[in-house]
Amino acid sequence: MGHREDLLEGAKRCLLEKGFLRTTARDIVKESGTNLASIGYHYGSKDALLAQAYIALVEDLSFEGDAGIEGAPGSLERFREVWSNIVDSMREPGSMWRLSMEIMGMGDRLPEVREQLSRAQREGGRGLVSLLQGVPEEEVSDETADSLGRFYMTLMSGLISQWTFDPKTAPDADSLTDGLRQVIEGVRNG
Repeated sequence: MGHREDLLEGAKRCLLEKGFLRTTARDIVKESGTNLASIGYHYGSKDALLAQAYIALVEDLSFEGDAGIEGAPGSLERFREVWSNIVDSMREPGSMWRLSMEIMGMGDRLPEVREQLSRAQREGGRGLVSLLQGVPEEEVSDETADSLGRFYMTLMSGLISQWTFDPKTAPDADSLTDGLRQVIEGVRNG
């Protein structure tokens, strides 16, 4: 690996261990075996590097296509299965979802990386649409990413918030699916 990749991997480890605010440039350099100047050269700033590392961590959690996911694309069964996988990842010790809450809470303090994180949210929504609807990401239109994708990202943000605040009472995939079922029935009956 070159310095760019070493920095990214070191920054990912630092984020998981210390979080965004407590990670220093020196921490990243120590973890990556590089030097301070390489952060500016490759990423522009420590915050830009940490934002890229955060995006890479989220991408690392991505589920590969729809391999192994049960339920027909767009079905309640598939909805439950996908959200079950997401909730399971939130239960893991050292889950990076708490890091997501930290980053969400400091968005206005990161103007130089806000646009980068905003684009990543759009692509995250596109990925969720792909996963839940069973279509390749490249076939998810911008319009769908900006509507259905944003809906799923809103659901994800709320889920992260609840799991960070109180994991004992946070919803699981079954309660999310039951809630969606009630919304669908209400629309049909309304």
